[in-house]
Amino acid sequence: MDVRIETGWKNVLKTEFSKPYFENIASFLHTEKEHGKIIYPPGKQIFNAFEMTPFSALKVLLLGQDPYHRPGQAHGLSFSVPRNTVPPPSLKTIFAELHADTGIVPPSHGCLEAWAAQGVMLLNAILTVEAGKPASHSDIGWMEFTDAVIRTVSQQKEHIVFLLWGNFARSKKSLIDSSRHCVLEAAHPSPLARGAFYGSRPFSKTNAYLVSKGINPIDWHL
Repeated sequence: MDVRIETGWKNVLKTEFSKPYFENIASFLHTEKEHGKIIYPPGKQIFNAFEMTPFSALKVLLLGQDPYHRPGQAHGLSFSVPRNTVPPPSLKTIFAELHADTGIVPPSHGCLEAWAAQGVMLLNAILTVEAGKPASHSDIGWMEFTDAVIRTVSQQKEHIVFLLWGNFARSKKSLIDSSRHCVLEAAHPSPLARGAFYGSRPFSKTNAYLVSKGINPIDWHL
């Protein structure tokens, strides 16, 4: 597996890459591709969340579950899609809350790279998926890796905002030292949550916390 990962992340996670579970992930993905399976996101984008948000620049960690499983959507950032792709329903809900919370008019695209560039890590707990089969890679070892990522951030950084949306993300709260960080929980923005995400105000709350710690806030415009 082509582990293209920013140097800071590579240094703090180096012990993970040599563990058997990580080698098993690489072997599994290689075998799947050999058998003609289509895997999202494309190989060079699997670690996009790490590439686009260096460890030293991290301010916020927004945790998703697994990548979009339809063509042209997944590009290695949770909830985000490339600019030429129509925003999926969950992302439209996020944009509606962004507008209600901050007054920012939703963009015409669904690419969240501008957030990632400011220190918002858009991390999925599972980094790959088979085309058309949501959560198909949930048991191949990715969660052991991303649990280690969350634990490492909790232990080695201070004053990070963790955005945990939905029961799956909230189940990771035990990995985070809430005395050192801010944990903001909310319902998932999926339409299946029937609007429970609305009113959670994660964007203004995130910036209020950052400013209270002397950290520059996020410009949520896209």
